[in-house]
Amino acid sequence: MRNRFIRAAISDTAFDGFVGETLITGYSAIAAGGVGAIVTGMATVDGEEHMFPAAALCGDSFVPGHRKLAEAVHKYDVRLIAQLAYIGSYATVGDNSWIVALAPSSVPNIVTGAPAREMRLGEIKLIQKRFADAAARARGAGYDGVEIHSAHGLLLSQFLTPYYNRRTDEYGGSVENRSRMILETYTQIRSATGYDFPVWVKLNCDDGIENGITEEDFLRVCKLLSQAGVDAIEVSGNWTPHIFKAGPYFLAAAAAAAADNSAPIIVTGGNRSVSRMHEILNETKIEFFGIARPFTREPGLIDRFRRECENYR
Repeated sequence: MRNRFIRAAISDTAFDGFVGETLITGYSAIAAGGVGAIVTGMATVDGEEHMFPAAALCGDSFVPGHRKLAEAVHKYDVRLIAQLAYIGSYATVGDNSWIVALAPSSVPNIVTGAPAREMRLGEIKLIQKRFADAAARARGAGYDGVEIHSAHGLLLSQFLTPYYNRRTDEYGGSVENRSRMILETYTQIRSATGYDFPVWVKLNCDDGIENGITEEDFLRVCKLLSQAGVDAIEVSGNWTPHIFKAGPYFLAAAAAAAADNSAPIIVTGGNRSVSRMHEILNETKIEFFGIARPFTREPGLIDRFRRECENYR
């Protein structure tokens, strides 16, 4: 990467699951604006979630569009990371109708109210394989890596969250058991893509709900992932209560994770000031900065940051 700025994921709209020219044009503009890497909006790994209006990597027919996207971004010497997700009960479909989605436990979604069914062990293994298959497609399409979306209340995030995960088997209870889903998913992806293909993980440090993940458990999950060999951990959380506050929103948790892990830490949410990010880079072991919504308004944000720094000198 040519700098430490990462365009963090924002959900893309692709009603048929295919990457089209609108997405390619938008990502090209951000790449042209000087960012070091781009994480795509989440791409669904399971065809059963094809109703969700997002780009998909759940089948080979979606690969050509992703290949065109990667080629367009690489023209600007920018790295492209495919964010992979299984949505679960966070998604609603149809005319305010709900599906009974797979989840760690049969607990209605606290945001959507959607009902959920506890996953059987065979279904857990199947979803892990679908993540791995999607990662292999991403590599084949020319992506520079993948990010496992395990934040923001999606399925893998729910496994880490006591509110949603009330299982009594090897996938529930202790934080080590609740981490098993994401760790096994990571292992499956490694088997499918090899160790020379970067694999990142996005985690919540704060779910923003009662009986959500604790900071202690978050740090333990980071340690387990780092020991397993993940290439980077992006720290996020429930950002909605923070949007009118000065950021970065999750600095304390990200700094604690960076101090205790070999995996590089990306802090995302509320990064707006170049001088503040420079201070964080020098005062903590955080290595990268994720910025999301500002790029929607200003694709050339990083080039402006660069000009401002040059003028300051």
